[in-house]
Amino acid sequence: MWVRTRATVAGGVVLILVAVIAIWLVVRQVGDNLRLPLVARKCTVQADGRVALDADQMANAATIAAIGAKRGMPERAVVVALATAYQESGLRNLADGDRDSVGLFQQRPSQGWGTPAQIRDPRYAANRFYAALKKVRGWEKMRVTDAAQRVQRSAFPEAYQKWSDDSEVLSRALLGDASGAVACSVGRTPAMHGAAAAAQLTRNLVLDWGLKGTDPTDPTGLAVTPGDQRDGWRYAHWLVSHAQDHGVKRVRFGDLEWTARDGSWGRVDGPQSPDGQVVAEVFNEG
Repeated sequence: MWVRTRATVAGGVVLILVAVIAIWLVVRQVGDNLRLPLVARKCTVQADGRVALDADQMANAATIAAIGAKRGMPERAVVVALATAYQESGLRNLADGDRDSVGLFQQRPSQGWGTPAQIRDPRYAANRFYAALKKVRGWEKMRVTDAAQRVQRSAFPEAYQKWSDDSEVLSRALLGDASGAVACSVGRTPAMHGAAAAAQLTRNLVLDWGLKGTDPTDPTGLAVTPGDQRDGWRYAHWLVSHAQDHGVKRVRFGDLEWTARDGSWGRVDGPQSPDGQVVAEVFNEG
């Protein structure tokens, strides 16, 4: 009996070891392409590569990119900013961190970055990051991680580089270099509805992009006239990125339309959006 039991145990141990080795080999083979858990990923970005984020991460990434564009920073700066926020906070607006660090970039009040309340404002934090990056001589020719490190002074100076590829995908989409590249699914209970959603959506679009003449009084949504195709996709992707937190139901630009129901872009029959506008509709009250 003891011989049989020992043999059974030994066989079980061998099977477990085989399973562990098999899992290790799969992970080693797949590497960073294995993105888990997919259930929590509500947004996908496809622009010469694919990135999956949840709704909060996507909204923060869109704001970081918009602030960079509004400041006239080149796309490379947006890549550096996104990679930095990826590493420092996972693209989340954290209330705390190492020592007194807070926010998307884990900036420290004690190091002169601002008050905790200011740093927790994603627009303020992004503006401060870009201002600091601009002061770094030759940052444009540096590796992403070296440029980020000159701003952040991290104890892990190489850590930012692993996010450079994903950040390039995000920047291409959020700066309008790809069409229909940001797709998000929206839950059954968006954060806002009706006139309040439309007003907040308009207000934040203006704050992020510096647009003028956008009417904040339309209770059903908004319409923006872009300067060109690239600007159109910048605004359209920003709107989809903020769909969950602003109650966006539908976004249309040209002959493509994103809907919260499908969570994806598709071609629509009939005329294109009027006057080349980017049109967004919010969920009704109730």
